[in-house]
Amino acid sequence: MNLLLNIIWAVFGGVMIAVEYAISSVLMMFTIIGIPFGLQTLKLAVLALWPFGTDITDESWPSGCLAGVMNVIWWFVGGFAIALTHLGWGVLFCITIVGIPFGMQHFKLMKLALLPFGRDVN
Repeated sequence: MNLLLNIIWAVFGGVMIAVEYAISSVLMMFTIIGIPFGLQTLKLAVLALWPFGTDITDESWPSGCLAGVMNVIWWFVGGFAIALTHLGWGVLFCITIVGIPFGMQHFKLMKLALLPFGRDVN
């Protein structure tokens, strides 16, 4: 079932979202300061490409206060705007019964878009 839902997701916008995240990741990695943010955007790209059957978990290794500081910077630079976009799409999809699984995936993407540092995509 996850395979079918992932194929439907990819055909109807998942590839587009993943490509946008990948392009922004590459653009962020042009500077040394942007590399950690680009790596987190790659997490979003992987999850946006194939969201069904994947989970977001806290990393087993404690990342300390640096992850908290990076999450605050991420939140102000663009994470909040990305999360609002996923919130809007999630609410829009959840209006219909057929769209509820896709809306739930947008809510999962929103969770990672808000605080990506210290999280892992499995």
